[in-house]
Amino acid sequence: MAGQYIAIEGNIGAGKSTLARLLSDYYKAPLIPESFAENLFLPLFYKDAARYALPLELSFLAQRYKQLTGSLAAYAHEPIIVADYIFLKSSLFAGINLEGAEYDLFQSYFDIVNAHIPNPDVLIFLDAPVDVLLQNIHARGRAYEQNIKSAYLERIQHIYNRYIDSAGIKTIVVDRTAVDFLKQPDYIAMLAQFINNCKDNKIYHFSL
Repeated sequence: MAGQYIAIEGNIGAGKSTLARLLSDYYKAPLIPESFAENLFLPLFYKDAARYALPLELSFLAQRYKQLTGSLAAYAHEPIIVADYIFLKSSLFAGINLEGAEYDLFQSYFDIVNAHIPNPDVLIFLDAPVDVLLQNIHARGRAYEQNIKSAYLERIQHIYNRYIDSAGIKTIVVDRTAVDFLKQPDYIAMLAQFINNCKDNKIYHFSL
């Protein structure tokens, strides 16, 4: 890829899609939005996780692989590309939702396709406490999310934190308790400048 590939990540309810859209508008860059609404297994998973975890994770893996390979190729000559997820998200969530033989099966497929997806040049991680995440989840009103438990969000947070510590890519951690990009649009320009000033592949913290 000739340009800079920026990916947004964070826990459920952290505001990934909102920030990705705002950054895309700011840079006038193509946006690769996660098509989670198209996954018919997602509402079923929240009703019966044990039964639907494997088809959910495999379907997400296929969707994300197809979308990212197609979009990254189509936008290869753009100076900046913004996505609201990373491909490794599939493996991170599988580590939470799957066990034993089902996890091994999923991971065998993931290992085959992961080699074809580049890591982002910049990862922006939206960090928010679980109580804020729950407020955001309830406020946006997706029916199938309303029974998400704090313990599940804490497990997701833990696995993201562990990944960030070892990712080896330029990572901007944004404190969502201090930064609201919707209420303060000027923060987008400040974040863009902050990204430009971060030169090395290490963890940086953006807060105001």
